[in-house]
Amino acid sequence: MTARHGGGAFPDPVPELDQPLAPLLGRGTAEALDRQLGITTIGGLLDHFPRRYMPRGELTPFDELRLDQQVTIVAEVVSTSTRRMRSRRGSITDVVITDRASADPRRLFADDGDTGAGTGGTMRLSFFNAWTAARDLRPGTHALFSGKVGLYDRALTMTNPHYAILDPEDPEAGETAEQRAERPIPIYPATAKLTTDKIARAVHALLPVVDFGAVPEPLPDAVLGRERLMGLEEAYRQVHRPRDAAAHAEARRRFRYQEAFLLQCALARRRAELAAHPTTARPGRPGGLLARFDAALPFELTGGQRAVGEELAAELAGSHPMNRLLQGDVGAGKTLVALRAMLQVVDSGAQAALLAPTEVLAAQHHASVLAALGPLGRGGQLDGDPDGTRVVLLTGSMGAAARKRALLEIASGQAGIVIGTHALLSEVVRFADLGLVVVDEQHRFGVEQRDRLRDKAGRPPHLLVMTATPIPRTVAMTVFGDLDVSVLDQLPAGRRPITTHVVGLVEHPAWERRLWRRAREEVEAGRQVYVVVPKIGEDDDAPAPRPTLAEAAAAAAAEPEDAEAPLASVAWLAELLEREPALAGVRTEVLHGRLDPAEKTRVMREFAEGEVGVLVCTTVVEVGVDVPNATLMVVVDADRFGISQLHQLRGRIGRGGHAGTCLLVTRRPPEHPSRERMDVVAASTDGFELARADLELRREGDILGAAQSGGRSTLRLLRALDDAELIERARRDAVSILAEDPGLDEHPELAEAIGRYLDPDAEAFLDRG
Repeated sequence: MTARHGGGAFPDPVPELDQPLAPLLGRGTAEALDRQLGITTIGGLLDHFPRRYMPRGELTPFDELRLDQQVTIVAEVVSTSTRRMRSRRGSITDVVITDRASADPRRLFADDGDTGAGTGGTMRLSFFNAWTAARDLRPGTHALFSGKVGLYDRALTMTNPHYAILDPEDPEAGETAEQRAERPIPIYPATAKLTTDKIARAVHALLPVVDFGAVPEPLPDAVLGRERLMGLEEAYRQVHRPRDAAAHAEARRRFRYQEAFLLQCALARRRAELAAHPTTARPGRPGGLLARFDAALPFELTGGQRAVGEELAAELAGSHPMNRLLQGDVGAGKTLVALRAMLQVVDSGAQAALLAPTEVLAAQHHASVLAALGPLGRGGQLDGDPDGTRVVLLTGSMGAAARKRALLEIASGQAGIVIGTHALLSEVVRFADLGLVVVDEQHRFGVEQRDRLRDKAGRPPHLLVMTATPIPRTVAMTVFGDLDVSVLDQLPAGRRPITTHVVGLVEHPAWERRLWRRAREEVEAGRQVYVVVPKIGEDDDAPAPRPTLAEAAAAAAAEPEDAEAPLASVAWLAELLEREPALAGVRTEVLHGRLDPAEKTRVMREFAEGEVGVLVCTTVVEVGVDVPNATLMVVVDADRFGISQLHQLRGRIGRGGHAGTCLLVTRRPPEHPSRERMDVVAASTDGFELARADLELRREGDILGAAQSGGRSTLRLLRALDDAELIERARRDAVSILAEDPGLDEHPELAEAIGRYLDPDAEAFLDRG
């Protein structure tokens, strides 16, 4: 097509991939793509790749389907019948489909009465007031069906699924029936209102009118030749309209390499930009706070803590900004490593800031740092060391007087270590000399927030990002490719193992009483118990909660398969435990994000001091909260949490000298898919192994920061676990090209492709460092 031009006296042509869709596909289709998928340009639609392909001559085996799952399947219609509804006006069309497979895929549309091998499994589809379904879905018809799998009367069902007839009379120009039988069916990421067949029709209409001659090839010729990759036009055609399974596999291989290459180029360019800005060296000083702190430690550092500490010390002493990711399993001692780095910066005459995601965690860090430093952290006070520093807490809920005092100590430089929440990002916060920024649980902060804190320094400060979510090495290389990565994989001496069990109340309702008796035993032994639930209060329209968890589980099991049981809440559990005979006389408190900050502080302090026996809470305690005497955690509705989150939660127990026990309570039946996640957590305490399992189960859907339970990934085709070798090669290529051409002046096509790849989501991902 002819490229349109922008305004101005000498307008530049709009790149082909940035052209709008409406002139090509019509306003209605373009608006639907924009509204449902956010796709507005040729490039956006071309890059909306199929998520999988279905062999045209094979039906989908029903035994591979999971309940409550949104699926798209190919099936054959066995029978169709329509009946009037009894209770109200209208009709129901019942369609029975089968997964019966043909021995020869080319006979899928054969009209000789051959029905293939066996009758296969069946599923019942129900259409309400859908006369078109009765007309279209005749016995023997093959179609795509998209909907949610349910179970009714022990049979698989779908209600009002979308369908698209597989028409044998719609071949490509000049295509034989045999060739068409080999052509796979692309299945696109879709929505209920914009289904995969509608997306496929839009793509098929677009492909013939794109001027691929005007689309620059982003991959260098040498890379294309060495990797034996398809050209760009052929790859787009074969990924969307593959002639056979091998063709779409080759097309996807090309786009996987392209994605890895563009990502690694962007990371290498960002890394070079960061290194180009000089900073002030912070080498520390002999006999300073760090040396005195180390001398007073009542325990030996682990080998990993010593090695990582040496890495940080060397980089802090350098003239280029440190940009390092510190990752480690729960309880591996990351905060201690970060504190030692902060002391080195304070010894150099500068300040260090620790940014925490919640007030509870900020207060916990403040208290633990003060306790660890002792007099060294109370400089200028009567009971402080004369050579010590000040540790200041700054949060949004502080009173005016305390806030003013903290701001003055930060601005004057009296406060060597500053710990806070988003309040540190306020414009009124001024640092005397900010030398190090430590960001705890970086994924909880936005890009602008992180950058605002770094901008408070006169010269670029050193940066240390801490995460308690272990990341496999190849994933870390992909996600944090612009950061150096340090790993703590040893637990400090004295940490006891945590035992985890799945408590299924559907099959074992009597276990609920044992839960609360076990909690009583821990409290009577002088220890504390967490009870974690998914939400704070009851919804206004929710039914009244059942008197016990087991009764609620039984009620949920009796509901239709697609009915969603209400989530357990802090309010309900607190009420339930108040009536529980086994916990009579045990003091129980609640903790969640909506509490007044002073109330949260009081509850956590009294829980840590042992005055509170049982704490009913949300995931506000997920990271950083340190109560060494807590030994039991009961996670109610654990099926609603992801693997990594459950691992983080149970890391709150067993932090003292006593062994910890984590009980994952579920009201889901044993066959529910969520039980697999809980079984994985119960089987291992290795955070890196669990992180890999988590990614494999989720297929890395949120590797770049989407919600853990799912969501769109900024990675399109690349899989950091599966494509490790490919990523390594792409990284070497990227580093080689950027070394010779840092500004990509000799590679304008590559620079343009990187700019297109770095949409706002990907920009935010890159800036996580």
